[in-house]
Amino acid sequence: MCGYHKGMIQLGILGGGQLAQMLTQAAIGLGIETVIFERSADSPAARRTQREVVGSWTDATALESFAVQCDLVTLENEFVDAAVLRWLEARGLAVYPSSATLAVIQDKLLQKQRIAAAGLALPPFRAVATPDDVLQAANEYGWPLLLKARREGYDGYGNATLRTAVDIAPAWNRLTHGGRQLLVEAFVPFTHELAVMIVRGRDGELRVYPVVETVQQNHICHIVRAPAPIAPTVAAQAVTLAQQAVQAVDGVGIFGVELFVLADGTVLYNEMAPRPHNSGHYTIEGCLTSQFENHLRAVLGWPLGATALRAPAVVMVNLLGQRNGAAYPEGIRAALAVDGAHIHLYGKREVRVGRKMGHVTALGTTLPEAEALARRAADQVEL
Repeated sequence: MCGYHKGMIQLGILGGGQLAQMLTQAAIGLGIETVIFERSADSPAARRTQREVVGSWTDATALESFAVQCDLVTLENEFVDAAVLRWLEARGLAVYPSSATLAVIQDKLLQKQRIAAAGLALPPFRAVATPDDVLQAANEYGWPLLLKARREGYDGYGNATLRTAVDIAPAWNRLTHGGRQLLVEAFVPFTHELAVMIVRGRDGELRVYPVVETVQQNHICHIVRAPAPIAPTVAAQAVTLAQQAVQAVDGVGIFGVELFVLADGTVLYNEMAPRPHNSGHYTIEGCLTSQFENHLRAVLGWPLGATALRAPAVVMVNLLGQRNGAAYPEGIRAALAVDGAHIHLYGKREVRVGRKMGHVTALGTTLPEAEALARRAADQVEL
């Protein structure tokens, strides 16, 4: 049995990146201690807590050391294998999201099959075992076509857009590296990409954050606009679909659900993340309760917080790496001189081109006003 009703709660987090860092920052305000279990030392989150376990998530000794320090466990990414969560659950620890939820979500094929089985709309997809399977799918779905890794793909690292048959071989060789299995998905001629943060409590209570528009470049999110500049009927579709998707996987905690909007206003499911999500970072300053605080409330079985916006418009701009090498952000002083802009840096030691190194959030009376403010501050930062 979990003993977190006695004294200070010890919340274990699998992963130590910026999401775990921001979860830890929210936990401090609620009197919760975090225990970070990361594969390498000196992670951004580990620098915010006194409790850290370093090692492979599948190492029995490290896992035992982690487990004995925790009252319950959550995660900041879906790269940890569901078997690790099952081991923790078998030991008597509460784990949210559960191993069953993670097992479905971390494999994009199983995830999409579960969503399809729930009767939700999504693009056509199928598993592929050979390049010839990809060509056969193209003959059915048409070009272009999306080739995706079933597991451990993020920020475009696990995706490839195929425009002709010539693109199949190089994309196949890149994405199958390390023995990864793949799937293909029909290309969607969307007009908007949307995201919805959904928080679901242990008792099934749901709270929904505003539907946001995400602006992607090379499969990496650059801008988040809240609320999305879409018709109310489209927003209502998005909310309903996102809620049903989280319920379909019996999710507990915060979930980021990504969606497509077609020209006729139809909303299609894309994919979901069982954790705090980049498209929800605007909630720290922009909403009554941040996605990080609400995730903590949900996994602990506490009442969920209000999700309304604090201003008519909120915009977040990601700070992405502009080079490769050691990280030494510059221009922070100038960025902080922009009144109303909120600067967040993630404390990563290494920068890569396109890597998420931080973000800027601004509130305003209109989306253009908030976006101009956020961009003005973001443009000052050199990474």
